[in-house]
Amino acid sequence: LGLALCASSLCVASSTASLYHDYCVIGAGPAGLQAAYFLQEAGRDYVVFERSHAPGSFFALYPRHRKLISINKWHTGKSNSEFNLRHDWNSLLSHDRRLLFRRYSRDFFPDADAMVRYLEDFASLLKLRVQYNTAIVHVTLERDEQAWNGHYFLLTDQDRQNYKCSSLLVATGMWVPNVVNFPGSEYVEGYETVSTNPEDFAGQTVLILGRGNSAFETAENILGVTNFIHMVSRSRVRLSWATHYVGDLRAINNGLLDTYQLKSLDGLLEGDLEDLAIVKDKKGKLHITLRFYLENRNTSAGIDSITLPQDELDNFATRAPYDRVIRCLGWKFDFSIYNRSLRLMPGKGNKIKYPQIKPSYESRGTRGLFVLGTASHSVDFRKSAGGFIHGFRYTTRAVHRLLENRHHGVPWPSTVYPITQLTNSIIKRVNEASGLYQMFTVLADIILLRENATAFEYLEEYPVGILAELEIQTGRKAPNGLFVIVMEYGRNFSGADKDVFYYNRAVGEAQHAWQSNFLHPVIYYYKHLPTEREMRLQPPDWPLPRPDAIHHIVEDFLTDWTAPNAHILPLRRFLENCLSTDLRNFFAESCFLFAFTRQKLPPSCQQGYARTQGLLGGERLRRHAVEAGLLEDYTLTDFSGDRPSDSYKGSQDQLLRDHVILVRPLQHLVHAKDE
Repeated sequence: LGLALCASSLCVASSTASLYHDYCVIGAGPAGLQAAYFLQEAGRDYVVFERSHAPGSFFALYPRHRKLISINKWHTGKSNSEFNLRHDWNSLLSHDRRLLFRRYSRDFFPDADAMVRYLEDFASLLKLRVQYNTAIVHVTLERDEQAWNGHYFLLTDQDRQNYKCSSLLVATGMWVPNVVNFPGSEYVEGYETVSTNPEDFAGQTVLILGRGNSAFETAENILGVTNFIHMVSRSRVRLSWATHYVGDLRAINNGLLDTYQLKSLDGLLEGDLEDLAIVKDKKGKLHITLRFYLENRNTSAGIDSITLPQDELDNFATRAPYDRVIRCLGWKFDFSIYNRSLRLMPGKGNKIKYPQIKPSYESRGTRGLFVLGTASHSVDFRKSAGGFIHGFRYTTRAVHRLLENRHHGVPWPSTVYPITQLTNSIIKRVNEASGLYQMFTVLADIILLRENATAFEYLEEYPVGILAELEIQTGRKAPNGLFVIVMEYGRNFSGADKDVFYYNRAVGEAQHAWQSNFLHPVIYYYKHLPTEREMRLQPPDWPLPRPDAIHHIVEDFLTDWTAPNAHILPLRRFLENCLSTDLRNFFAESCFLFAFTRQKLPPSCQQGYARTQGLLGGERLRRHAVEAGLLEDYTLTDFSGDRPSDSYKGSQDQLLRDHVILVRPLQHLVHAKDE
C-alpha cells in the first residue's frame, strides 16, 4: 500500500512539474516559424507550441475560397535575391534557397494550399522544434527576481502539463471571428462556415455584412449566380491602390464595384451594423429594419406587427427581402487564455482587436512578452505591411535582434565603413533592401557617425518607434550624430478619398524631390540622438521627429535610384553639407595637388592616396580623365616657351607608371605637418 501511494504521488508530481525553456513561442504559423528559425540559428533554448497537428493551420481553412492576395512574382529582371523579396510576399527568411515560395507555386496569386505545404516544409527541412497537438489554454506569471525579466511565464496545455519560460513570444495571429450582436443576428451565417459552392446561391438575393477583402472575396465567388448582392458596412470602401495599404480592398476582389457603378443590380451601403435588425417572415425571407423600430415590441408576434422602414419611406434602399445574410467582419485576437496578471489589454479605437504593445513589439503591461505576426499590426495599422508575411518576417527579425542584445549581450549587427563609402552604402540599400521597402516608415537603416566623421557604422532595419532607445536596445553608441534612412509615400498622396491617378501625379526633377508622391527614400540627419520627448512631440504624420536636415531622393518610375544627376549627386551634396566634408573620389594627381594647396585633404585622399591605396592609373585612364574634365592636361604645359620635348613626355609616362614617386613625397609632407 505504501509503494502504491508513493507511486501515485510521483505521478501527480510529474504531471504538475514545469518543463523549462528560455523562449516559448505560441503558434506555429508564419510568424512563429520565423521566430523559431532565428532562435535556432542563434543556438537558443526554445520550443514552439502548436494546437494543430501541422503548422499554418489557419491557412488550411482561410481564405475560404483558397486564393491568397499576396503576390508571388516570378520574374523581376534581376538576380539579386534581396531585391526579389520586394516582390515575393510569401517567403519566410532563411538561408535555404529551397524555401523560396516560388518553388511551391507559379501563380501570381497562389492557392492557400501551397502556403500550407510551404510552411510544413519550412518547419521540417529546417528541423524547427515545434510541439504539435499542444493547445496552450492558460498563461500566467510567477514572480522571481532571478528571472530575466523579474518573472517567469507559466503555460498550461490542454493536458494540464505546465511549462516555464523566461521570455514569451505570442504568434497566435487573429483567428476569433468578429461578431456584431443585434436583433435577428441569429439568422446570419459566418464567413468561417458559409458554403463556398456558388450553386448553393443560384437565384438568391444576398446581403453581406462587411467591406474588407473577405467580404468582397465572398461576393466575387457568387457574383455570377445571384439575383443581386448588397453589401453594408459602417465605413466607405477603401481601395488599396488609393490608400497604399495592402490590407484594404485589392483589385483581384473588386468585381462588385463594377456591377455597382455600372448599375447591374449589386450595390454598396453605409450604416452602423449595431443599428440594424433582421426579421424573418413565414416564407423564410429576411427583412432588414432598424433596431429602434423593434423597441418595446414582441418580435415573435410576427412580421405583420412590426414596422419596417419602407412603411414610412417607400423607397428605402434595403426594402427587398434577402434569402441569406453573410457576416464577413474579419477576426480579432484571442485574449481568453491570458491571466490578468499579464495585463495584456486590447487596444483602443480601431485597434481594439489587437493587443496593446510598444513600438518594440513588447507588451505594454508585461516585460518579456512580445507579440509577433498579424497580432502585432497595431504598431503600423493602416500604415505599413506589419500585419502580413512580407512585413512581419522583418519585424520578427528585429524582435530577435532586440532579444539577443537584451539577454545574451549580442549587439545589433552592424558594419563599419570609411566615410568615403557613405553615398555608395545608402544607394545600395535603397535600391535592393526588401525590409525598408516593405516596412516603409516603420523600419529604418541607421548610420552612426564615428568621431570626426572619418567612418560610420551601418545598422539595418531598426524600428523607428524606439529610435530614442537605440543605444540601450542595440548595444551601439551614437555620440557623433546619425542618419536615418526610411522609405515614404508623399504626405498627402494616400487616402480612401484620394485620386491617385490625377495628371502630373509624379515628380521627375531632383529640385522637387520633396514633393514626391510615390514610395521613395528619405534621409533624416540628427546631430544628436532624438530624446523620448522629441519622439512624442514629432509632427503629425511624420515617422520621426523634426531633424536637423532632411533629404528626399526623387521618386523613380522604375524604383531604380541610380541616376547620377537625379539621385546620386543631390544625395552626395546633402551628405557633404551635413558633414562639412568632400565625399568625392579623386585621382592621385589631384590628391598630390591638394596636399600643397589645402589645409585638409578630402577623405578619399586621406584614406586612399595618403596610405598608398587606390587604383593604379595609366596613360589611357589619365587621358580619359583629361577628356572628361577631371584632370588638367599637364603634358601640354609649356614651361620653357616651347612644346614639351620627347624626354619630358617620357618622364610623364614614367610618373604615371610609378606611383611611388608621388606617394613618398606626400607621406613626408604629412609627417612634417604632424611634427
